[in-house]
Amino acid sequence: MDEPFNITLLIVLTVIAGISAQVVADYFKVPSIVFLLLFGIILGSDGLGVLHPHLLGDGLEVIVALSVALILFEGGLNLELRDLGRVSGSLRNLVTIGTLITLVGGGMAAHWLGEFPWPIAFLYASLVVVTGPTVIGPLLKQVQVDRQVATLLEGEGVLIDPVGAILAVLVLDIVLNGDTDPVKLITGLILRLGIGSALGAAGGWGLGFFLKKAQFLSDDLKNLVVLAGLWGLFGLAQEIRSESGLMATVVAGLVLRAASLPEERLLRRFKGQLTILAVSVLFILLAADLSLASIVALGWGSVLTVLALMFIVRPINVWLCTLDSGLNWRQKLFICWIAPRGIVSASVSSLFSILLTQRGINGGDSIKALVFLTIIITVFVQGLTAGWVAKLLRVTSKMATGAVIVGSNPMSRLIARLFKERGESVVLIDTNPEACQEAKKENLPVLMSSALDTKVLEEAGLAKAGTFLAMTSNGEVNLVLAQRAVEEFQPPRVLAIFPGESEAIASGNNSKILQPFVADFTMKTWNQYINDGEVKLGETVLKQVGFAFQMEHLQALIRSGELVPLLRERDNHLQVVSPSESWQAGDRIIYLLHSPKPKLLKRLSGANNSRLTLEKLPAVEEIPMPAALLNPTIEEAKAEG
Repeated sequence: MDEPFNITLLIVLTVIAGISAQVVADYFKVPSIVFLLLFGIILGSDGLGVLHPHLLGDGLEVIVALSVALILFEGGLNLELRDLGRVSGSLRNLVTIGTLITLVGGGMAAHWLGEFPWPIAFLYASLVVVTGPTVIGPLLKQVQVDRQVATLLEGEGVLIDPVGAILAVLVLDIVLNGDTDPVKLITGLILRLGIGSALGAAGGWGLGFFLKKAQFLSDDLKNLVVLAGLWGLFGLAQEIRSESGLMATVVAGLVLRAASLPEERLLRRFKGQLTILAVSVLFILLAADLSLASIVALGWGSVLTVLALMFIVRPINVWLCTLDSGLNWRQKLFICWIAPRGIVSASVSSLFSILLTQRGINGGDSIKALVFLTIIITVFVQGLTAGWVAKLLRVTSKMATGAVIVGSNPMSRLIARLFKERGESVVLIDTNPEACQEAKKENLPVLMSSALDTKVLEEAGLAKAGTFLAMTSNGEVNLVLAQRAVEEFQPPRVLAIFPGESEAIASGNNSKILQPFVADFTMKTWNQYINDGEVKLGETVLKQVGFAFQMEHLQALIRSGELVPLLRERDNHLQVVSPSESWQAGDRIIYLLHSPKPKLLKRLSGANNSRLTLEKLPAVEEIPMPAALLNPTIEEAKAEG
């Protein structure tokens, strides 16, 4: 009874420590692997001695294998194929030629600087040819860099992992059996990659076909079907040819992504949560099993080995593989800097250490220690400085501008016209021919199609737009559209008019979906106001002097329902206002003010509804607040209206 209890306690403490590390990392906005390594080492045998991974025995190898398969599948599922096409040449070079450069360069560094025997030196190099998708992914979410650079780094992190893992197994086979035939080495690599790719493509297509046809399954059960299919595919590939399973999982993820499943958003969220759990458990267990004494025993030569890998081998690799890429020197330099090692290197090195020790070959613990030293240095140095380096090299993504607006109603057309008049791109999408015709009369770009189709969103330019705004008459549809925009295109700002009870759903999304304008905005009412000519369109600049006074009366008018702020212009960038907006002095606010008088005048004169215009005043300093905002009472504000 004692041993099962110890194993249960080990797993429970591991999960708690792993998730705690993720929470702390998320709070401080740093790569989670930083705290996963720290927590694992502190709780391991060289720290508090709370976690003892050796209790799992062979079970540790099983946990590692299945978790890595899940991580790589999730990586393939998240790769954006249309973006990969733009960097395909450089990506192909990094995964093929780059792997060879790192293998040779890393082996030479480990031998000459780390004083490892040639076989062990090349075994180390084969373990660190891979970058860490579980590190790079979260890192690029925190550091917004040029899309081409981000795609290249993400693609390399996912696709090079199975190649590196297979290469490491082949090098291990040479170390254990002494067979150094290069033809056999290359043949084994190609064979495993080919078998894994074929099985992955077939399995991914089969899963996609089944999920589309099995309409009787609930969404939750479909997610579990994919998990079972993934592990079944991995196990089958491993049985047919050892170490081909990882390639099968990556390709299966890519193919399933290309299948465009209706439930893809839920599937990716589910797999993302499982991946976070798998990474948390793996890193805690592997770090807890690490001997700090073995790292210290490596000496300064091993530190120099890692530095050579970072500052000599990686730059040579990147510059040769991106010669014809069209990337500028700043982008290339940033790619050189970002190559943190992660879970695949850690897990495979831990398994190799056990195998080498079992075969009586010296160097198993040293290999594991050197790989973890590489992970620690690359993650801490590159991961923690990525944002600073990106700003220094000026490769941060430019603030996206323009908007894609779903729904061609009076309010959305007004917003679109304001964007257009500011020189920003805007596209309206609607399925109603009459609504589209109204947009065309105002010379606004419009697509008569369904925004549920991602191809339509791509045609509208959402991949480069700064704002997505869903303003149809159906709030539930708006929320679905906004969620799809977040999952597929990740625009910087996503807004949708949806029912209040759906707010928790929207807030739970990774990129929060905002309500536009004001809380409980009634679009039907304001559309009617616009049609009846009962509104005035104006703008004002919030000034430093009297800012609090301006804000007090501005908020009073908003609460009374007399005024709706539409857009905020700051630093020459236009944004749709949300209720949680934080305003500051210098902001230019464009608003609608409810004014019933024009309707009466229009009826008396028999005039047609005129186009709503925003007066262009001579200078920012001369733009006044509406009189309503300068008076101290709501009653006077209404009288002014």
